[in-house]
Amino acid sequence: MSLPRLLLLSLGGTITMTRSSGGGIVPTLTASDLAATVPGLDAVAAIETLSPLRRPSAGLSLDDLIGVARTLIERLAGDLDGAVVIQGTDTIEETAFVLDRLVTSDKPVVVTGAMRGPESAGADGPANLLAAAIVAGSRAARGLGTLAVLNDEIHAARLVQKAHTALPSAFRSPLAGPLGLVIEGEARIHVRVGRSLPVVGPLAAEPPPVALVKIGLGDDGRLLAALPELGFAGAVIEGMGAGHVPEALAETVSGLVELMPVVLATRAQSGPVFCRTYGYPGGEIDLLRRGALSAGSLSGLKARLLLQLLLRAGLAPSAYGAFFAEP
Repeated sequence: MSLPRLLLLSLGGTITMTRSSGGGIVPTLTASDLAATVPGLDAVAAIETLSPLRRPSAGLSLDDLIGVARTLIERLAGDLDGAVVIQGTDTIEETAFVLDRLVTSDKPVVVTGAMRGPESAGADGPANLLAAAIVAGSRAARGLGTLAVLNDEIHAARLVQKAHTALPSAFRSPLAGPLGLVIEGEARIHVRVGRSLPVVGPLAAEPPPVALVKIGLGDDGRLLAALPELGFAGAVIEGMGAGHVPEALAETVSGLVELMPVVLATRAQSGPVFCRTYGYPGGEIDLLRRGALSAGSLSGLKARLLLQLLLRAGLAPSAYGAFFAEP
């Protein structure tokens, strides 16, 4: 039986970083360099490599990810069976989410990286890359959208979060857990999730600025009130608990909704924004009645990216709700 054909596309990140003369580690390795270090990779898939960027993941932009999505859409329409996107772990959850919303192919797209550089003792890059290739070449992973694979765990893009700054086990899906595991060289999928509504069609070249504002105890709302003057085109509010703000901020939200789309998320690690429980001023019932849009179970980070994509797609705000709805 022929091996699956995979594209390994590298954007940089810790997995590609070696020590520099100036101190610290910096991106130097290409996708080809990485593939050559993975024992057994050639027995898993026929590999093509591409290295369009060598950046730390904190330096990636939404335009970079849109470019990656276009490459994947084009290549997956051909004879590839799947793709692995390699990058830094700082923004893996965001990259996976953007690709999940833009790449509509049923062929697996897997995002991976490493918590430790290749020159470190116990470097996790080769194992993560091998596991990612196994998943990307697996028929069991088809139709699941973009996945994040690290530490032999398979996570859905919508659910995955980076939960630790240092451990190889840094990634979690706190709402529902991983979809599956890589065991004995095989992708074992235990849970299948529905795919979210994709954002298709042309995207405007100009990236719309969308603010992400986390609300804390005693917040007086001056940052929210300043957003229009600062040129923001949209806002995501990470409210307390199930989507709440101090009572004094409720009118500020009303004023903001008249000027731009406002999405209400929660600052909690997991769980949805409520819609019909708390009725006090600043509670979720009040804020949704004032015109804020619920992020559902999306984190503030992902809600911000989705709002940016919707603004760039030129869709009417009345259509936004379907994109934030649970699949």
